Amino acid sequence: MVKATVERVLVGAGVPSWSARMHRQDVCILAYHNVVPDDLGPVGDVSLHLPRRDFRDQLDDVGRRFDIVPLTELYAAPARRARPRVAITFDDAYQGALAIGIEELARRGFPATMFVAPEILGRRSLWWDVFAPPARGSSGGLSAAIREEALTECAGRDARVREWAQRAGWASYALPEPALTGTEAELVAACARHSGLTLGSHSWSHANLTRLDAPGLDAELRPSLDWLRQRFDRTIDWLAYPYGYSSPVVAAAAREAGFRAGLLVGGGWARGEGDDAFAVPRVNVPAGISRAGFAIRMSGLT
Repeated sequence: MVKATVERVLVGAGVPSWSARMHRQDVCILAYHNVVPDDLGPVGDVSLHLPRRDFRDQLDDVGRRFDIVPLTELYAAPARRARPRVAITFDDAYQGALAIGIEELARRGFPATMFVAPEILGRRSLWWDVFAPPARGSSGGLSAAIREEALTECAGRDARVREWAQRAGWASYALPEPALTGTEAELVAACARHSGLTLGSHSWSHANLTRLDAPGLDAELRPSLDWLRQRFDRTIDWLAYPYGYSSPVVAAAAREAGFRAGLLVGGGWARGEGDDAFAVPRVNVPAGISRAGFAIRMSGLT
């Protein structure tokens, strides 16, 4: 309640509008994962599955105060602008994002980029959802300790995490269709429905790249970009690091594999010119954030 009160006071004081003026020459890259029906109960890692009504409200709020631009305009020649720019991105190609999220974006004509890991496509459940107790709020999702173990000892690889979880006796939970990954056919359909949608790489299998050796990195990076280019003419040579994990070695491997830029999950606003192209920050948007809280997050204060 205290947090919500502070957020409302800051919004009422005009902090988001002041921040927008301060960031006129910058870019805010929003990082989403999934958009689900409003009547869907808590599911998986609840922070990743944003109800449609909240996504709709956020798009409307962003559209009133910012210019929505394609991700690739981040490094376009700067010009004096009246409003800051926002780029919208999605990771993982969830079915809900491809259906509901793209529909809301297309309705407004907002461009966006979907980052795809080809191996996890095909109505698959993802380990961080399967083993997360379905509860709202801070009680939902995996514990930090379990997640860290999965990302280090198992390198974030789905099959290895599941084997480890079975040995450890973790409970697993069934997932509804919107919380599964989309299919290649649904990617094609999403591109057909929305001309402003571009696709980027999220590696091949969504492994933790920082735990891989040089051959492993090459196997995750080159094939993913080739797969997208062979199937989609709107592929961009940008990489979203799985789990947001990167390192100088990973960045160098991405550059060698032919990528132009690499995106983190957090980090705040991007400056564009002068930024490290392989450590581009984003503003993560978790489910459960209030409308006032979203405005504050967009202001760069959190």
